[in-house]
Amino acid sequence: MAKKLIIDLKKCKQCDKCEAVCSYKHHPENNGIDALLEQVRFSLICRKCEMAPCVNACPQEALEKVPLENEDESVLKRYNMLCTGCGTCAMACPFGTIYSDLVPFVSSVCDLCRERISSDQNPLCVETCPYDSLEYRQVEANDNMIEVLPGVIVKVEGGQLWQPLKKNKKG
Repeated sequence: MAKKLIIDLKKCKQCDKCEAVCSYKHHPENNGIDALLEQVRFSLICRKCEMAPCVNACPQEALEKVPLENEDESVLKRYNMLCTGCGTCAMACPFGTIYSDLVPFVSSVCDLCRERISSDQNPLCVETCPYDSLEYRQVEANDNMIEVLPGVIVKVEGGQLWQPLKKNKKG
């Protein structure tokens, strides 16, 4: 069983700005946790509309619905190099689940500390998070956790997770 990065959302809300240090070396202001949290929001909060008005409204074609492996739904993905931060997606979202302050113009990248993991070290963000909201360990399947990205698991408070209504495959 492989180790995974675990984000505890309840603990993560304790700080206004993430204080964990990121080891991604390609630009010094990078904070990979910000990138992961954006993907977590799209996975957990987005209502995954079939027609996706946010995708259709984006003038830069910076949003796309990407099918999830082995599932009958798609998750929203933002192409950072195309996004200008105009906020049109937030205005088009009929459920109000895209906030323009959650879609930053400057974006960070997380490579899950590939270099550190390959030398048997924990990701730097896990070691430097002052609130212990990040862990890196082997995980058993659990009602309070959901894998939102390969190698990234989110602890969901009380196991409560909004599930979109899925189409009945029979009709």
